[in-house]
Amino acid sequence: MIEHKLSNVLLKPADHLKGHDELYAFCSSPLVYDETAEALVVGEPTDFMTFLNACSTGKWAKYCGIHEVTLSLELSGDACEVVIKGLPAGAAADAESTVELDRLAVEPEQGAHARVSATIDAAGMDLVAFELLPAGQTLLHAGSYAARVGEDRVRPVRIALSTTTFKKEHYIVPNIELMRASVAEDSGPIHDNFHMFVVDNGQTLDAEALSDELVTVIPNANVGGAGGFARGMLAALDSKEPFTHVILMDDDVHVFPESIKRTYNLLALASDEYADAFVNGAMLSVEQPTRLFEDVSHVLRSGKYAKLKPDHYVDRLDQVVANERENVEVEHAYGAWWFSCIPMASIREKGLPLPVFVRCDDVEYGLRSNPTYMTMNGICVWHESFEGRPRASVDCYQYVRNFLVMAACDGFVNTELFMSRVWRNVMLRRRDLEYGAAELLLQGVEDYLRGPEWLMEVDGSALMRKNAQLNDRFVPLADIDPELLDAANLDAIHPEPHHAIGLAGKLRKTLPYDKHLLPDALLKKAPGHMQTTGPCVYDNDTIARKTVLVLDVTGEKAAVRRMDRERNRRIIERERALKRRWQLEHEKVAAAYADAFPTMRSEAYWRRRLGME
Repeated sequence: MIEHKLSNVLLKPADHLKGHDELYAFCSSPLVYDETAEALVVGEPTDFMTFLNACSTGKWAKYCGIHEVTLSLELSGDACEVVIKGLPAGAAADAESTVELDRLAVEPEQGAHARVSATIDAAGMDLVAFELLPAGQTLLHAGSYAARVGEDRVRPVRIALSTTTFKKEHYIVPNIELMRASVAEDSGPIHDNFHMFVVDNGQTLDAEALSDELVTVIPNANVGGAGGFARGMLAALDSKEPFTHVILMDDDVHVFPESIKRTYNLLALASDEYADAFVNGAMLSVEQPTRLFEDVSHVLRSGKYAKLKPDHYVDRLDQVVANERENVEVEHAYGAWWFSCIPMASIREKGLPLPVFVRCDDVEYGLRSNPTYMTMNGICVWHESFEGRPRASVDCYQYVRNFLVMAACDGFVNTELFMSRVWRNVMLRRRDLEYGAAELLLQGVEDYLRGPEWLMEVDGSALMRKNAQLNDRFVPLADIDPELLDAANLDAIHPEPHHAIGLAGKLRKTLPYDKHLLPDALLKKAPGHMQTTGPCVYDNDTIARKTVLVLDVTGEKAAVRRMDRERNRRIIERERALKRRWQLEHEKVAAAYADAFPTMRSEAYWRRRLGME
């Protein structure tokens, strides 16, 4: 039998999580980390049953068959009690429902460190954690959870981390240094079984200076996220020392090396039932660091994406527990590639991403692979929220075109339902005077109908730049015409863009009225205004307005939309013609994509496209 680590107790709050101590520990005062002593200073009761520091024993039992864990702590300073507690499965998700499992008295010798451990029967517990009750001031230097297993139970694991970057040095360089320092200092098996591939689509990194035995920077053409991740997968496939898994991770994230280590340990101990599972890390918001946005989602027949969980605010124990209890093993699921761990065997069998540049590459890969997903508290990244980045060139064009490609290749989505949503969305965008978005929706359908040969050869970077010209232009409010700002009456806007709009507001948002049908005499001179979070939320009456001021999610920038009857007429004519073309061509085009599917995902295609031949 050997002792195999499951997770470390995290003691030093990351810079981007300052002010959010509840992710690490619950106590009445801010956490204090002593850099000199390299320890957390504990001077009051401090509870570590948190998102980052509880042991997810329910998940370890489910995925790995582990029902007993060992808690180890290294302490110095004044005497303290260590109260070990668990939260039973099915119990109410609150502190009052925790049960005491053990209690240890610790009295470190003066100037010395005391190392204590306790074996915990965790059967039937969703979470296990500990609380420190210091008599004075205790220093916690280290802590970890482990399991005793037979050596033959440990699977060989070697992880490649592949991250694709495009001119995001302020994120990617610190992440490189963080991973380099953490893995180099780790005494566990990950030390010799990890490598980081940085695919530089912008070719702005100093590849020679940043590369070493742990990190390889690969200059790459700007082939989007799909092409960048394909290049990272190929690097892992080509490695002389075989990898068992590759983690795909966005460049613009804050990552914990501990998340990589927990993923490694989970894969090493996975039972036969979960040996081929994918591991998906949760995305938390950079702007709201305790808001967990998503870990696994799924696709509905209508073509909608549907999160499996609501947003969880994981600085609260009840939401930490709720997040862990909710089932992610559903049909038609996918895990976004901000942190997605995929077995190399699956890549060899299922192939590489479709050449869609950005959007839907991760969704399609999930549908294609149909994996079981594993998730766990503490396996996560922090990413900028999507609500603050409305871009019709991505949200409309890339989404519609790529989703149709995916539907043709994977055959799951009801295309008629999806297209009914597209046509309706064109009408809604016209109604909101967002003509560029309406045109991009139609362009997405038109370019899909060009077929797979066009998709496989188009310059995605140039196309993105061209389409971006149709995006709303958000500028600081100070740059907006002052008279227009005064007339828009921004003081009436609700400070929270997600506020309930009521039945009348919902009707205004959904009824298919069109202000272009009104004569000028019935249109109001004063501008209306709305606030966008990607999808629009009506914060004021925009009915019968010739001008609409659109604020971004911060309320600090805005775009001005003005009625253009001639442009609206051209969009309607274009849509009518496209609907006729769609009826005539879509079945033949879908069959062409299905026939080309093996080629689009093949190593041969990607090696040629990436200039690797």
